Amino acid sequence: MSGDPPTKEKSFLTRVRNALPTLHPAERRLGEFVCDFPGELASYSGSELADLAQVSKATVSRFVKRLGYDSYESARRHARAERQTGSRLFLDTATADASGRSVQAQVTQSVRNLEATFSGITEAQIDTVAQAVLAARKVWVIGFRSSHAFASYLQWQMTQVVEQIVAIPGGGQTLGEHLVSVQQGDLVIVFGLRRRVAVMEALLREVQRARAPLLYITDEGVPAQAGATWHFRCHSQAPGPLFNHVAVAAVCHLLATRVIERSGRGGRARLREIEVLNDSLEEL
Repeated sequence: MSGDPPTKEKSFLTRVRNALPTLHPAERRLGEFVCDFPGELASYSGSELADLAQVSKATVSRFVKRLGYDSYESARRHARAERQTGSRLFLDTATADASGRSVQAQVTQSVRNLEATFSGITEAQIDTVAQAVLAARKVWVIGFRSSHAFASYLQWQMTQVVEQIVAIPGGGQTLGEHLVSVQQGDLVIVFGLRRRVAVMEALLREVQRARAPLLYITDEGVPAQAGATWHFRCHSQAPGPLFNHVAVAAVCHLLATRVIERSGRGGRARLREIEVLNDSLEEL
């Protein structure tokens, strides 16, 4: 089998899991270690991985051959490519110590992420997006997986002053049922945080085809999206296996706040009516 696997081949971790029942004891111990900490293979040399898993270098060589790779470097390239997709398994390490994951370490990284994120987003851009939200015929907010929660949150906050705003797709719905209605006078906000779904590129093309302004909110690993009207990249580095989404939440908060502030008399009237209904229905 060739060294660099084709795009449609089984993932690195799928290869390891499928091979586990057929491996010899030392190789199986290495395979189980790699399943728990696949990022180690992506980051370290064969000898370093052997030391971490407490096996011989020969075991590492036999292991990668059994997976179908012609060399350790080929396996490592495949693991690195899979790490770039954002799998949380690839973010944890066997050598991480408690001090690197302390509360203070998490807070420090959150501050760094906020500073790095907002160094790339100007106040003028925030104002322009807020005005575009208020001027749009309809605002469509889209997010999948971890992005779904942020899409729902932003829609929920903005609906206080923006009547025509919807988070899609809802339960049992397809994207096509909504994208067919997107038009030039609308605004589309797409969250594309790791791990992005396979349909993301096609989705962005459809938004561009509709000629609707697009705000694309992603992590820092996404290259500049040429077709986006605005592209906000939120830094998400963190100690440990989970991405840090503090900056994403901050961007959502700032956008919603600015929209409410700029909604003017019409927005305040809508807020008053909402409060009246809340009181009369005794929902809160």
